[in-house]
Amino acid sequence: MRTAAAPTGARRPRGLVGEIVDSLAASIREGQLQPGDKLPTEAEIMARFDVSRTVVRESLSRLQASGLVETRHGIGTFVLAPQASGNFRINAEDFATVADVISVLELRISLETEAAGLAAQRRTPENLLAMEQALKAFHDSIHLDSDAVPPDFQFHMEVARATGNRHFADLMTYLGTMIIPRTRVNTAHNAPEGRFNYLQRVNGEHESIYNAIRNQDAEAARAAMRTHLSNSRERLRRGSNLHTTQPAVATSPLA
Repeated sequence: MRTAAAPTGARRPRGLVGEIVDSLAASIREGQLQPGDKLPTEAEIMARFDVSRTVVRESLSRLQASGLVETRHGIGTFVLAPQASGNFRINAEDFATVADVISVLELRISLETEAAGLAAQRRTPENLLAMEQALKAFHDSIHLDSDAVPPDFQFHMEVARATGNRHFADLMTYLGTMIIPRTRVNTAHNAPEGRFNYLQRVNGEHESIYNAIRNQDAEAARAAMRTHLSNSRERLRRGSNLHTTQPAVATSPLA
C-alpha cells in the first residue's frame, strides 16, 4: 500500500482539515496513491498529522464528496479512478481568484434556486429528515469550532435529492465540497461579526430554505435559496473589498 507523505513546515492552529485534504489529494494527483489503493486508517492519519478523529473524518468526507475516494464501511477508504475527461467538473485550479469563486456561486444560484422549488413540490418525509440531520450537524459543528463544510454541503445535497431528479444530485456530486466558498476563502474567519455569528447566520438561511420546503411553498423555497446564495456572493465581495482578482486560496481554509 502506498501512503502519503507527511506535511512539512510550520503547522497552523486552524485549517487542519484543508491541510490533510491537500496532502492526500496531492498524493493521488502525483501517483503516490493509485486507483484502488487503500488510504491509511483513521488512526494512522490521526497520528501522522497529530489531529483528532473529527478532523480526519471531515477530511475524508471532503475527499469523498470531491470524487477522489470512496469509503467502504467496515473495510476502509479507497482511491477512485479519475473521472472521464468528458465529464463536467470544476477543479481546484478553477478557484484561483475570488472572481472564480463568485462565478461558481452564480452557477449555483441558477441551479439550486430551481432545485429548491422542485424540492418543495416533491419532498418526502425521508428527505425532510435528512435535511434536519444536516441542519443539526451544522449547528453542532459551529460549537465544535469546525468550519462546518461537510454538513453545509450535505444540506445542499439533500435539497438536490429532494427534487426527485437524480441529475441535480449528480451535478452536485461532481462539483463536490469545493463549491462551498469557505473551502477557498476566509469568509467566516474575516467576518466582522466573528466566525460563530457568521456561521449561525448561514445556518439560519438554511433553516429558511428548509421551512419553505417543509411547507411545500415552492416560491418561498426558491426565494430563500436565491437569498442565501446571493448573500454568500455579497459576503465574498465585501470580504475581498471588491478586489475579485486576488487569490482565492486562503491562508487558512477555515472560513
